[in-house]
Amino acid sequence: MASRRIVAVIGAGHCDSETRERAYEVGRRLAEAGCIVATGGLGGVMEGASAGAAQAGGLVLGILPGDDSRQANAHVTVAVATGMGEARNAILVATAAGLIAVGGEYGTLSEIALALKAGKPLVTLDSWEVDESVERAGSPEAAVGWLLGKLG
Repeated sequence: MASRRIVAVIGAGHCDSETRERAYEVGRRLAEAGCIVATGGLGGVMEGASAGAAQAGGLVLGILPGDDSRQANAHVTVAVATGMGEARNAILVATAAGLIAVGGEYGTLSEIALALKAGKPLVTLDSWEVDESVERAGSPEAAVGWLLGKLG
């Protein structure tokens, strides 16, 4: 299990159905590639990616902001209750080998900043455009393909 890559899918806790579907596809493709999918464990993009990974038989790690692991969405395999609120974003980024941002709000922006500071591979899909050096993908397939290529 230690050799499996952990990839974080980051994005808003509330999103529209199209964004959720993109997150689902990202999670599914990552799980099919043998990755452990890590999210913030709650709803929206996090739940979409978790559902896609779970449907593909993958392991889903939820790094939760609260202190109750039962707050995790139904697709999370392993829930880590941090009790740290938004500071849990730093744990999620540190845990991941690479990240895919799908849509997102300010919490996602903080995770993007932490990933850039840590030098983690990061690709965005309809998310924040913070820097010209950040890879942007036009589809879930392209986002997963780019990140897996970077991770080797």
